[in-house]
Amino acid sequence: MSVELSFHDIGHGEPIVILHGLFGSKRNWTAIAKRLSAHHRVVSLDLRNHGESPWVDGMNYVDLADDVAATVKRLGLGPCTVIGHSMGGKTAMTLALNGPELVKHLVVVDIAPVERETGFSAYIEAMAEVPLASCDSRGDVEAHLAGVVPNALVRSFLVQNLVREQGVYRWRINLAALDDGMDEIADFPIPKHHQSYLGPTLFVAGCTSDYIQAHHTPTITRLFPAATIAHIPGAGHWLHAEAPELFLKEVTAFLDA
Repeated sequence: MSVELSFHDIGHGEPIVILHGLFGSKRNWTAIAKRLSAHHRVVSLDLRNHGESPWVDGMNYVDLADDVAATVKRLGLGPCTVIGHSMGGKTAMTLALNGPELVKHLVVVDIAPVERETGFSAYIEAMAEVPLASCDSRGDVEAHLAGVVPNALVRSFLVQNLVREQGVYRWRINLAALDDGMDEIADFPIPKHHQSYLGPTLFVAGCTSDYIQAHHTPTITRLFPAATIAHIPGAGHWLHAEAPELFLKEVTAFLDA
């Protein structure tokens, strides 16, 4: 059974749906959504167990894609452009392969349709072990995470998932469900009937990221025969945040083609 996802809806025109990555939320895409909304209706979603969407068991991509499909139908958005980053990119690809009638254009941000070990279980364990009741600030939480998450930008990204209620912090994301589903998040469900998505597809890769590699190209082109791959110089996995102007340039050129 699909989950009713939380969303932010802005602008008018041909619809775009944005799907965030693991540990993310629709809020991470506020600036990009605002820019795209000049010419499009942009709907940013919180995927299950993230942001303001419900907590449920199960993190496999078929279920995540079903959640998105139900939202697209409920809001009357299809067929639409779907932009997905990382885990959201795998969700977007699964949606396009299983429900191509809902997807007009597909934009996959720094992820390939292959299994990839995430290494994020350590992050989840560290987040779960933070004594939130004794933390007075986000800085206190970051200090507890520093031993496992040495990158300050990543720590800052993770603590965006904090919410304070009655003076006490809690995590907005469902750490237990994400931990239980980590093998499914790392995997990619190749369609049983080997179907392909034939619509226009853009993969956007960060040049300093290794999430999309040359040896992934045969799998990409088999599943998405119309795919092109753009590379963002100097950008890593969170390229839409690191190089938003270059990212938007690639996306708008693709949509206008």
